[in-house]
Amino acid sequence: MKSRRNLRTFLGSFVDAAKGFAEAVRTQYNIRFHFVGTVVALGMSYYYKLSWDEWSIIILAIAIVWLAELLNTAIEYIGDFVSPEYNHLIGKVKDISASASLIAAIASLTVGLIIFIPKIF
Repeated sequence: MKSRRNLRTFLGSFVDAAKGFAEAVRTQYNIRFHFVGTVVALGMSYYYKLSWDEWSIIILAIAIVWLAELLNTAIEYIGDFVSPEYNHLIGKVKDISASASLIAAIASLTVGLIIFIPKIF
């Protein structure tokens, strides 16, 4: 019975992760923007028949943006929980985590341009 409970707990963690992802997509405008960007990047990758190396780089860039954006969202939720009213330090923490998302997005866009511009032109 113990192994069945461990499997249920293990599978339950995937359900919890999916709930968290759905919550972020539903409530965060930037994440919806990244969702569209992901679909466009994957569609272009398929259309231009990228090499395995290029696919790997695109997928890694997409994953980094999603990771940064989801961590930023989690930090914002924690900040709002800890300090529902405005707090200068929480504001700084939120700004710093948002800047990490911005850096990831700019880097990802740069990777996309490096890969796709030669294929488009």
